[in-house]
Amino acid sequence: MSAPNRAHGDRRGGAGWVPARPRILVLDVGGAHVKAYLPGRSTRVVIPTGPGMTPGEMIKQLRRRLAGAHYEAVSMGYPGLVAHGRIIREPSHLGQGWVGFDFERALGAPVRIVNDAAMQALGSYRGGRMLFLGLGTGLGSAMIVEGELQPMELGHLPWKKGRIYEEYVGEAALARLRRRKWQKEVFEAVETLVTALEPDYVVLGGGNVRKLKKLPPAARAGNNRDAFTGGLRLWMGGGHAVEATRGVSGKNRSRWASEPHGNRSSGGRS
Repeated sequence: MSAPNRAHGDRRGGAGWVPARPRILVLDVGGAHVKAYLPGRSTRVVIPTGPGMTPGEMIKQLRRRLAGAHYEAVSMGYPGLVAHGRIIREPSHLGQGWVGFDFERALGAPVRIVNDAAMQALGSYRGGRMLFLGLGTGLGSAMIVEGELQPMELGHLPWKKGRIYEEYVGEAALARLRRRKWQKEVFEAVETLVTALEPDYVVLGGGNVRKLKKLPPAARAGNNRDAFTGGLRLWMGGGHAVEATRGVSGKNRSRWASEPHGNRSSGGRS
């Protein structure tokens, strides 16, 4: 991987300088895979993850797979709790060591970190009040209301019989309940959350959305490309997600919906 020399900075702006429209490496970290996207490359990099995946191991594999690639900034979607751009809780489905890890030093470029569901939500947003639910290893969630992005942890809320939402609609639930009953639980969960949060529409993302035979009312299926679009947007509008989404309205919204961002292969998150 090739990034600006941050130890000595850049003569145009000092250490950590980022151009107005930087070349952005987007990392989508999930319980099953890390997916790396860099505009201009013909393919994404996909690295299997699991309970043993530490941040150091992820960096090691990225360096090998992205050798020679050039970028000036990094966006990372992380499958856990993030506050003010910092990871504050270890992930449920990966190895340890994520809290406090110096990603800027390891990647050699400025890094912006958000919850992975929030990053895909940011890329899915088309205005109004949107609820995003990610059906993957667990249940990711975020809401955007008139451009205001709010990551959420709805999957960990208590729901039925002493279990949390994630235990009814996550990967383990799909294996336990089988597809037909799992789909029924997904519909019920969406209905309950829509009643409570009153969104204009729902976007269902995650690797398991494709396992639904049909979608709940007022819902549309998301796509992996939305996570990468969201990662690019993190560095727009002054670098704040709220400012980036505020610009996605009217004619700009249709532009965001159709503009190419390199490889936009279909499929849900995992």
